[in-house]
Amino acid sequence: MDVLIVGSIAYDSVSSPAGAVTHALGGSATYGGLASSFHTNRLGLGTVGLVGVVGSDFTDEDRAVLTSNGADASGIETAEGETFRWEGAYHGAMAEAETKATHLNVFEHFQPNVPEHAQEPKVTLCANLHPALQASVLDQTKASRLTMLDSMNLWITIAREELLEVMKRVDLLIINDGEVRMLAEDENLVRAAQAVKTMAKVATLVVKRGEHGVLAFHGDEIIALPAFPTSNVCDPTGCGDTFAGTLAAYLALGEGPIERDELRAALVASTVSASFTLESFGVAALQTMSEEAFDARIDEFESILR
Repeated sequence: MDVLIVGSIAYDSVSSPAGAVTHALGGSATYGGLASSFHTNRLGLGTVGLVGVVGSDFTDEDRAVLTSNGADASGIETAEGETFRWEGAYHGAMAEAETKATHLNVFEHFQPNVPEHAQEPKVTLCANLHPALQASVLDQTKASRLTMLDSMNLWITIAREELLEVMKRVDLLIINDGEVRMLAEDENLVRAAQAVKTMAKVATLVVKRGEHGVLAFHGDEIIALPAFPTSNVCDPTGCGDTFAGTLAAYLALGEGPIERDELRAALVASTVSASFTLESFGVAALQTMSEEAFDARIDEFESILR
């Protein structure tokens, strides 16, 4: 198995200036898994494994979506009750969602159980989960190349010490600019990122900046990329998870320590993948993304960067 992704599987209800959707398939493992399996297929890699939990209300059609690119869903548990549900709204510049309601349902008591055949992937991605659950995933797995971790501001607020401890166990950390500033207690983004990289003891820190792109701190080097410019912003939900899943797939290509050029290419692909997710509610754009459309957008983005 090349990539293992552990995270949430949810039904999202989202509104934005572009419209609204109710009970659409979402969650960090869903977006990350669809993006990662799309790229492992096009790159000629092996399987993406998913670990998560759904309720008895989870439909066969949505399970088929999760495995549509060949992902291994044997690590997805079905528990009695309802699937995790989230309701949010975007306004104005749509930089951040306003959460209307969160119903954890079966996700409240989720304990990751990584199948034996998935315990030695090339890359392990701990998507956005409580740090204690991320630690459990790391206890159960031994990635042959890379361990990655994503997080959010909630865990900084309610589980800061647990988060700092699990951060020290991974090779690559992905958080957004607001979370970097929260952790470092410093409004200067570069200074804050350098402080977080030191306190987390990670080789690579990737800072997502939404419409402003991404900053990566890799060893002593910094990589800065803009966002892919698009006027068709429908629903930003899942863009960060799409980014992380793509990054995991690209970094599963190589061996040994990550090189700067390899990381830059992976960040370019991740940025472009996230730009597709923006353009629809839920996972619709990820389901219809073609290799031709992706490659064309990569070429367009590289021409902008030159």
